[in-house]
Amino acid sequence: MDKLSIVILNWNGKEMLESFLPTLIDNSFGDGISIIVADNSSTDGSVEMVKKQFSDVRLILLDRNYGFAEGYNRALKQVESEYFMLLNSDVEVTKEWLSPLLEYMDSHPETAACQPKLRDYKNREYFEYAGSAGGYMDKWGYLFCRGRIFDTVEKDNGQYDNVTEVFWATGAALMIRSSDYWNVGGLDDRFFAHQEEIDLCWRLRSRGRGIVCIPYSVVYHVGGATLNKSNPFKTFLNFRNNLLMLYKNLPESGLNKVLFVRFWLDMLAVTVFTLKLDFKDAGAVFRARREFRQIKHEFDDKRKANLEQVITETIPQRVNFSILWHYYAKRRRRFSELRIS
Repeated sequence: MDKLSIVILNWNGKEMLESFLPTLIDNSFGDGISIIVADNSSTDGSVEMVKKQFSDVRLILLDRNYGFAEGYNRALKQVESEYFMLLNSDVEVTKEWLSPLLEYMDSHPETAACQPKLRDYKNREYFEYAGSAGGYMDKWGYLFCRGRIFDTVEKDNGQYDNVTEVFWATGAALMIRSSDYWNVGGLDDRFFAHQEEIDLCWRLRSRGRGIVCIPYSVVYHVGGATLNKSNPFKTFLNFRNNLLMLYKNLPESGLNKVLFVRFWLDMLAVTVFTLKLDFKDAGAVFRARREFRQIKHEFDDKRKANLEQVITETIPQRVNFSILWHYYAKRRRRFSELRIS
């Protein structure tokens, strides 16, 4: 069994692989460390390029595009390793990026997963939107990070350079114990893409397992390589999957209240999109809510299984306030202004 398998799930990402695989290979060496490209049935010549230019990289070929969640599940079933590193194809790693992650995981068996600090590849002094220095969630299911709240991304001045426990770690660069990954069932196939790693992290945290950001490891993320942030399909997936995640993981005592409030907050989002003439995004929110209503009971068994294995409902990084209120009403745009204990 390998120590660590770095697994890149690829779909038509030939240019990204050509750009970032060389740096990854140069900075990810050692006994028991392997690099794998799992291909979601690309049509852009990705597989042929990897075979020709990177013969030491193992290829796992999937028969169609299964999306992020099911694609990783199918690929990782073919990998035997103590740790998995789920790495996006558009991530540039740095020298010795792996050492802090492996050293921490080896010495902290209570920790299930960790992430490096993510900076923006195109604006390298700033945090990157997708994960920054570790993720949190507010009482209504809205996500934010150390270094990024909504569209406000901070410059990295070392203000979050402490190792800290977080609610979720980004799927752009997620190191996780293979045993923990499979013990909670892996990523939820039905999510397809977006927020599936947060659902995974919630299951881990509720079962008493730790998740941390280790900022001494730094990577640079392009972001939006598969779906642009303004893509209506991305809006649909984010809204639908967020509701599904809440339904799967919230305790019975809080579920109805959260879903009630979220209905009105989602209608507010529709109004804002409409006022901005973003009619496709407004429609995407309606479609997301409609599909959530149609399929949520298909997740009843998963919800029951999740709640039966909960050790703690109180996770400090799922904060008991509204990040919308802090951001828009109190004008607190930086994580350090939120007074999180």
